[in-house]
Amino acid sequence: MLNTDSLFSIANVFILLNWLPLLLAPQSKLTQKLIQFPFIPLVLSVFYLFFLIGDGGLGEADFTSLDGILTLYHNASPEAAAAGWMHYLAFDYWVGCWMLRDAQGKALPHGLILLPLLCTFMLGPIGILTYVLFSQSYLKLKK
Repeated sequence: MLNTDSLFSIANVFILLNWLPLLLAPQSKLTQKLIQFPFIPLVLSVFYLFFLIGDGGLGEADFTSLDGILTLYHNASPEAAAAGWMHYLAFDYWVGCWMLRDAQGKALPHGLILLPLLCTFMLGPIGILTYVLFSQSYLKLKK
């Protein structure tokens, strides 16, 4: 049976391997399949559920205050921390897929969205902000 550390490592390698087509081969058939349906976030959701169940769920979690969030993270088990990480991985990848679909629909050059994709992969919301700024600026200049 795989332990939390092993599953965490597998999920990290899995997501990295699935970001590569978005970054390096945006027009490939594989990439087009990846961005059309949330296969990868669904797989990560299974990891998320596994880690949540392993931690006993979020019964005592208080999401209504900063102190509640700090307590949640300070007292987190390895499974709870891994579940939190899966949450980031799944949603950041989902956003990356949306950005690529949106950019392709607007005929934006892929080079323009590489930085936003990388920022989404590493910094989540900064990638979304960068994508919106870059894409809107490009479209205005193109007119």
